[in-house]
Amino acid sequence: MLDDRERARRHLVPHFTRGDAWRSDDLVVIDRGEGCYVWDADGNQYLDGLAGLFCTNLGHGRSDLTAAAAKQMDKLAFYSNWGFAHPASIEAASMIAAVAPGDLDRVFFVNSGSEAVESALKFARCYHLANGEEKRHKVIARNWAYHGTSLGALSLTGIPNLRDPFLPMLAGLVRHVPNTLGCLLEPGQTAAELPCVTAIEEAIVAEGPETVAMVIAEPVQNGRGALVPPEGYWQELRRICDTHGVLLCADEVINSFGRLGHWFGSERFGAVPDMITFAKGVTSAYVPLGGLVVRGSLVERVWDSSLAMYVHGSTFGGHPVATAVAAANMTALRDEKVLANVLHNEVRLAAGLRDLMSAHACVKDVRGTGYFYAVELMRNRDTGTDLTEAEFASLLPGGVLDRLVKEARVLVRPDSRGAAMLMISPPLVADAEVIDDLLSRVDQVFNRLSGWLKALK
Repeated sequence: MLDDRERARRHLVPHFTRGDAWRSDDLVVIDRGEGCYVWDADGNQYLDGLAGLFCTNLGHGRSDLTAAAAKQMDKLAFYSNWGFAHPASIEAASMIAAVAPGDLDRVFFVNSGSEAVESALKFARCYHLANGEEKRHKVIARNWAYHGTSLGALSLTGIPNLRDPFLPMLAGLVRHVPNTLGCLLEPGQTAAELPCVTAIEEAIVAEGPETVAMVIAEPVQNGRGALVPPEGYWQELRRICDTHGVLLCADEVINSFGRLGHWFGSERFGAVPDMITFAKGVTSAYVPLGGLVVRGSLVERVWDSSLAMYVHGSTFGGHPVATAVAAANMTALRDEKVLANVLHNEVRLAAGLRDLMSAHACVKDVRGTGYFYAVELMRNRDTGTDLTEAEFASLLPGGVLDRLVKEARVLVRPDSRGAAMLMISPPLVADAEVIDDLLSRVDQVFNRLSGWLKALK
């Protein structure tokens, strides 16, 4: 009889995984989880330092969430939101609206982050059509940003190796502008003067403001490594969009539901966008759910126009089981003061990572906030020596760095998007003891990486 590894290799097609890695003998089969730890089919314990994929915010093994799913299945396993409502979707939407920033109070449910971004694209188009502005269809997005993999969302994604195979299918929708990497305020400078800000307005003007529908950005950008915006950046995005009649969308598929210590990452930067996309942490990934939060006045404008509806939908959007779990998840985040835990312990995580930077010359930079960090790597910081192309290729993707992470039994993400990095994003329930364990295991990765680099000389 074939074991699980052999059956996986024979029948299961993985996501974003190289064929040689999937065919290897050390394929890890994750079997169970509890709290901030998971175990593979061989009984090895790993610290989940990526919260699954920035999403298991409450950690693993939450019986309250599984009970909420089972209770809802027994009562109403499925009915759609196409012209109907049910108590689970009503409750989840009401809870989300209650904590969303500003006047964002209408919630449209889908099944994933990519679908949430698609929904923002389509809502922006419907809104401008409702206003008689038929030319508005273009989007301004940022370099190296990850906004999803469905074709509409992929059009906005600014990661070359994900876009390039599909470029003939992505033409004409988006213009990419610089992100906030290295964009820092100098003494006496205002955010309006920053190149990463002026580039956005220049792109809108160059395309023709009458053709631009939306600007989309993550509060803290995932692609290129947890890029935290400079002070005043989001206020400038708001000003620019208002000036040119463009909708502002905060992509919070990762940033929301506590990842930055707030219900929505926009709150951390004092921003009130027109739309917010979400997914991942809304159910702590116990079941798939995503969505879009929109200003009520914008929805009413679409309904009152000749369109008469937001022309979009999906069979499983607002699924009663998923939304019941979302309500249970948000209740736990609130009652257990999980967001406060992030704000209390984020300093410990940040300081610990920066201590590792001081201790290891292979660490070039540490970026992030809340429980969302990137550690950028190089050959030797003391000598200012970056990795060669050959060294980078040996490390990533699916190379030496993946092996070192597995050996340390810590599930953080080796990332090759623009630099060699480790993405670190533990469950939001991680306490001081878990953070110290995480830092110890990452320290082991850097010790072994330093040894590997020295051996190359």
